Amino acid sequence: MPARKRGNTLEKWEIALIKAMLGRGGYNDQDILAYFTRPTRSINHARIAEIRTGAKFKAIKTASADELDEFLINWPEVDTETGLSLRGDELLIKAREAMIAAVHTFNGAGLTFRAELFIVTSIIAWTYLLHAWFRREGIDYRYRNADGTIKKTKQGADCYWELGKCLRHARCPIPSGAVKNLDFVLELRHEIEHRSTNRIDDAVSAKLQACCLNFNEAIKSLFGSQYGLERRLPIALQFVTFAADQRAALKKGTSLPGHIETFIDAFEHGLSEAEYADPAYRYRVAFVPIAGNRASSADIAVEFVKGDSDEGREINRVLLKEVDKRRYTAKQVWEMVQAEGFPKFNQQAHTALWKELDAKNPAHGYGRDGDYRNTWVWYDKWIERLRAHCQEQGEKYK
Repeated sequence: MPARKRGNTLEKWEIALIKAMLGRGGYNDQDILAYFTRPTRSINHARIAEIRTGAKFKAIKTASADELDEFLINWPEVDTETGLSLRGDELLIKAREAMIAAVHTFNGAGLTFRAELFIVTSIIAWTYLLHAWFRREGIDYRYRNADGTIKKTKQGADCYWELGKCLRHARCPIPSGAVKNLDFVLELRHEIEHRSTNRIDDAVSAKLQACCLNFNEAIKSLFGSQYGLERRLPIALQFVTFAADQRAALKKGTSLPGHIETFIDAFEHGLSEAEYADPAYRYRVAFVPIAGNRASSADIAVEFVKGDSDEGREINRVLLKEVDKRRYTAKQVWEMVQAEGFPKFNQQAHTALWKELDAKNPAHGYGRDGDYRNTWVWYDKWIERLRAHCQEQGEKYK
C-alpha cells in the first residue's frame, strides 16, 4: 500500500473538547490521545502540550461541560465495517456510502433511468472523497470573496468547491484518465439535469464502469486498501445473455436523445487515441464462455486474463476485428476532412457524395447502422475514400 500522510491536524471542535478535558482534570496526555487518534489521523503529545500551555489555539473557546459529557457518553462513534470515526471521518464515510448507493441503484431490478441516478450519486461520492483528501492535506477547499473572506450561502454556511473545481486544483491526486472520465460524467450530468432524456444506460455504461473502478482505486491509494469497496460490491450476476445481434436489436428499440448523442460525439472528438482507449476513461470487459479442463477451474464464473498475455492478445484481436472498428459520425467525418485542407467540403457536400456513391450500402464496407435507431457510423475506409475524392477535385473544396 502506498504511504499515506498521517497528519496531526485537530479540528476546532476537538480542540474545544481537549481544553474541557484538561480543565476538568483526571485525564493524562495518553488518555486524551486515545480519544482523538483514529485510523486516518494520529496526533502526538506535542499537540496536547500546545493546548495545555496556551502556545496555540488560544482563540478557540473551551467546550461546555454538557458538550464534553455528550462526547464521552457517545464515544466511540465508529463505523463498524471500517473503524472510521462517524464524526471525524464523516466525509470519507459519506464518499464510500454514496458510491455504494450509486452502484446498488444502477443494479436495482426494475429501474428504468439507472444511468441518470448513478451519475448524480457518484458525483456526490467523488466530491466528498476529494474534500476528505483536501482536508487531510490542509488545503482549504472553500470559495472566497474578492476581499479574501469566506464565501457564504444564503443560509450562512461556507461555500465548498464542487467536483469540477476540485479536479482543477494543482494538487489534485486523481490520474488524468480518471479526470477525463469525470469530465465526461460531469458534462453528461449537465445535459440530463436541464433536459429530459430517454434511456442512455447502454451508451454510457463503459464510462460508468470506469467511474466505479477509478473511485475504488482512488480511495484505496489515498486512504488505505482497507477502505476499498470490493467486499461490499462483488461482481453482479445476470439472468440473461445476449448475442451481438440481439443486443443491437434492443438498442435500436430506443433512440439516444439527440442532445446526448451530440454531446458524446463532441466530447470524444476532442480526445486523443490514447485518451479514448484508456480504461480509466471507459472500461470494457469481454465475457467469454469457459469450458474448464480442470476440476478446480470448471466452476469459475469469471476469469480475468491479462491483456498482454497470448490469450489476451488473441481475444483483443477477435474483438477488434469484429466489433471495435473506429467509428465516426457524419459531422466528425466532414470536419476531419475540412481540417486537412478542404474547408469547402461541408455537410451538404458530404451528404451529396455518399448518396452519389451509394456509400451506405453495406457491401462497400464504408460503415454500418449505428447502435441506436436512425443512426449511421462511418469507418476509416470511408475517410480514405473522401480524401481521395477531395484530392481529385483539386480547388473545388479549398
